[in-house]
Amino acid sequence: MAATPTFAEIGLHPSLLQAVLDTGYTIPTPIQAQAVPCAMAGNDVMGAAQTGTGKTAAFTLPILHRLMPSANTSASPARHPVRALILTPTRELADQVAESVKRYGKLTPLRSTVVFGGVDIGPQKEALRNGCEVLIATPGRLLDHVEQRNVNLGQVGILVLDEADRMLDMGFLPDLERIIRLLPQQRQTLLFSATFSNEIRKLGRTYLNNPVEIEVAGRNATADTVSQIAYAMAGDAKRAAVVHLVKSRGLKQVIVFSNTKIGTGRLARQLELDGVRAESIHGDKTQADRMKALEAFKAGELEVLVATDVAARGLDVAGVPCVINYDLPHSAEDYVHRIGRTGRAGATGEAISLFSPAEEKYLLDIEKLIKTPVTRGILEIPGELLARVSHHTPRDESRPRREHGADRSSARPGAVSGTSPRAAERPTERSAERGVRHSRYGSPQKPLDDFFTKPYEPSAAATAAAAQAAPEVTKPGHAVKRAVGLLLGGTREKAD
Repeated sequence: MAATPTFAEIGLHPSLLQAVLDTGYTIPTPIQAQAVPCAMAGNDVMGAAQTGTGKTAAFTLPILHRLMPSANTSASPARHPVRALILTPTRELADQVAESVKRYGKLTPLRSTVVFGGVDIGPQKEALRNGCEVLIATPGRLLDHVEQRNVNLGQVGILVLDEADRMLDMGFLPDLERIIRLLPQQRQTLLFSATFSNEIRKLGRTYLNNPVEIEVAGRNATADTVSQIAYAMAGDAKRAAVVHLVKSRGLKQVIVFSNTKIGTGRLARQLELDGVRAESIHGDKTQADRMKALEAFKAGELEVLVATDVAARGLDVAGVPCVINYDLPHSAEDYVHRIGRTGRAGATGEAISLFSPAEEKYLLDIEKLIKTPVTRGILEIPGELLARVSHHTPRDESRPRREHGADRSSARPGAVSGTSPRAAERPTERSAERGVRHSRYGSPQKPLDDFFTKPYEPSAAATAAAAQAAPEVTKPGHAVKRAVGLLLGGTREKAD
């Protein structure tokens, strides 16, 4: 086998080479060693490699290298048109790609800008109008800028589709087609992903011109640096297992994956009650809250970051020792991306999966995809921890709610596949539960003061006043005149 060339031998521009050396890297990863020279030569490339093997640099470096001949220090925005467009499926991934572009292009006059949703569009509009050669964007927000005529894509010569399979999963294909129609037909297109599906190959044949396919590992393979183990359990035992793993092993940065937004937020709150510093990140949170949680996690202020699959793509945190699948993903490909958050850049990591009987079918699908059996293990959890976790679980939160479109069979831990969720709950049990449910939206509790519950008893003064106001007894044959109250100080007429 030929020796892997160094970055100096690849032929990068001196400014880029110096920036790479400043990061401490001298030898490219396998995907970089094969993809960078091909992309530098102007070829279309389809690259596949495990998450954490440096795919971002594999397309960032050749882009900057090819743009260097047109680099200039002019202050005029017209001298800095968008020449390279990088599309990503998530905001977090867009932000991290932008950081990579700035890191490698810091010694060049090339400008870069990132645009994504969830934040004020004003500053992005100003940055675009100032001009930039490299634009990193999510499809939806980019189309917003196009409609407002904040950006012109007529001079784009390089297009990058990063994590293209995820963009297809998230339904971005119509947006991608709209964007691609705005680009010049004569361009270079680079497509990178951790997994190669038939849909991705079809996308490549549609939008790439005789692409060079590069696969540095088996299709949908996981990194050898990540050890995998699965524990069978259900109910509150899952949460107790997370607490036990974090505390007993002294783990400082753990990413815990949940399938639903509601479950993610609930789990983070419950872990806080259990003494674990935790925060959640999911699609319903504002971008500011998501970035705040991510920065706190990177700074080591949090022990656990509970996340949906929005964080499975592009979340690059150095030194994450472990990821935990609190819920197994319904899509086996998402498992590959989840466990790719650990064991990055050659470091070792561990992927732990907690599965209920109803989730075992997803584990079998994962093993079929990665063509590797996942070791089954037995996790001993202290009894006092199980009791404490169960005590801290509010009754109305002990049963996870099912989000719209979620799998009914896996909505509740321990549900048996093929059993109707309604049949699994007895009506008497539901009625009894409603009577003791402690919910802020339920009926108020019985007041402690008996004053509000005892029957009404008139006071002595009220009884005397009623007796005095009673009508006088009249003689037989005499009619009783009704008392009529007159307004404006009128007087009552005396009876005969």
